[in-house]
Amino acid sequence: MDDQPVLMGALLEEACLTLEQLCGTCAVSSDWVASHVVEGRLRPPGDRPSQWRFGSRDVVRVRTIRRLEIAFEADPELAALVADLMEELANLRAQLRRSAAG
Repeated sequence: MDDQPVLMGALLEEACLTLEQLCGTCAVSSDWVASHVVEGRLRPPGDRPSQWRFGSRDVVRVRTIRRLEIAFEADPELAALVADLMEELANLRAQLRRSAAG
């Protein structure tokens, strides 16, 4: 029998991250996340930070917004708008691929 280690994991959409885990994963502070939640740029379920949970899409969004804020010294609202547009573009491209394949 093969003695290779078995790696196990879970999809982030199924096993959501807490605020602390998101901060560690994305190298942002909890204050940064909280300000983006208050302003509506991030929309985790729950009323309090201890209830917030974040999935893989949130991780991508946080990293994109933060990268835009740093690289272009972008205002948080502008960075979130660009992230929205990038997400919409990705969705439209996926629809095109599905319609071309079907």
